[in-house]
Amino acid sequence: MKNLFRKTQDNTRKAQKIVITGGKGGTGKSTVAVLMAAELLRKGKKVILCDCDIECPNDYLLTGQKLKKPIRKVYAEFPKLIKKKCTKCGLCVKTCRSNAIFQVPGQYPIFIKNLCSGCGACWAVCPFGAIKPQKQEIGQIYYNKIKNLDLITGVANPGIEETGPVVREVKEFTLKFAKRIKADIVLFDTAAGTHCPVINALLNTDLAFAVTEPTPMGAYDLNLILSLCKKLKIPAKIILNQADLGKKQEIKKIAKKYKVKIGKEISYSREIVKAYSRGKLLNF
Repeated sequence: MKNLFRKTQDNTRKAQKIVITGGKGGTGKSTVAVLMAAELLRKGKKVILCDCDIECPNDYLLTGQKLKKPIRKVYAEFPKLIKKKCTKCGLCVKTCRSNAIFQVPGQYPIFIKNLCSGCGACWAVCPFGAIKPQKQEIGQIYYNKIKNLDLITGVANPGIEETGPVVREVKEFTLKFAKRIKADIVLFDTAAGTHCPVINALLNTDLAFAVTEPTPMGAYDLNLILSLCKKLKIPAKIILNQADLGKKQEIKKIAKKYKVKIGKEISYSREIVKAYSRGKLLNF
């Protein structure tokens, strides 16, 4: 990993933003993220590990920590109807790209919160001021200091369907923190898949490590995540976990297809499994 940080125009250094991701769950993505943080710390780098798997964060567990009091709460704005101002014109329904507003002809519109992204288009377009934003807590941000490692954990409230805004807030907080402490590298550990929270974690980063395994499912989902990285124009490398337990041919085919290198192969290790289960990965 050369050029771990680059110079900005005002000659201040900017932390490199590295994403550890993977289309399939259970490939060892979080394990790799913690092990990578440990290796970089041993090389003398100032590292921040940010857990963006906000629906199921576990980096704090793998490092033997607890989430106590959040240092910040994450809020989003959702639409609230003021019936006495509403003319039932339906303009808000036509404007909503998330299909989060339902309206029976001649009736008041109904807002479906689970589909709402909180974009604000509906209250911006309403000519009568009948829709007002209402603030609601949707998640929290936690901080743990583990020796030389700064761990930032994002957590979404249960039942929140649209979790992309939580990832954006956690990521923004982390980058501001990185600038303040002059970090060399920020590692973002994403959720599995290729949905909105993963896209939000990937956007505007410098490098993505796609963690996979030599199985048919691993190959299928690797193809999806590399396709997403290509569309977002994010350079990617492959980390092949448990490389000695399956067949690598399909992984190599996909790597060739996207002209992506297999940056590291990790063999199965009982020692890693023990460190994982005991919350001592950072010391491995």
